[in-house]
Amino acid sequence: MNKIACTLLVDDDETANYLNELLFTRLSLTDKLLISRNGAEALKVISENCPGQSCPTLILLDINMPIMDGFEFLAAYQELNFDQKQSVVIIMLTTSLNPRDMDKVKKANIAGIINKPLTKKALLEIVDQHFS
Repeated sequence: MNKIACTLLVDDDETANYLNELLFTRLSLTDKLLISRNGAEALKVISENCPGQSCPTLILLDINMPIMDGFEFLAAYQELNFDQKQSVVIIMLTTSLNPRDMDKVKKANIAGIINKPLTKKALLEIVDQHFS
């Protein structure tokens, strides 16, 4: 099975981040795992690591976060300019069932949406669909 070079988890829920980190570790699916608690932190991580080997190739992005939410992150991310940007897979990972959020997700330029919690099955499907 293929591995993801670098994954960025963007979520303010520390428990979710911990469980997702355990899942990635147990499945040995990523060479490097970065974690940010909001969109602003994620943009900083990206600016520090891209371009380069630690540039995330998968971003799992929560919608509802303090400081900068997932949609604000996506708007700011679109303004970034780095070589690897076109190959980055962004997937919303959320508990939101708000119809307005779902409408925004459909209009966003992202690879998909997954309802929390992240499962082994969902993660393996991401790898199979985007990284094989």
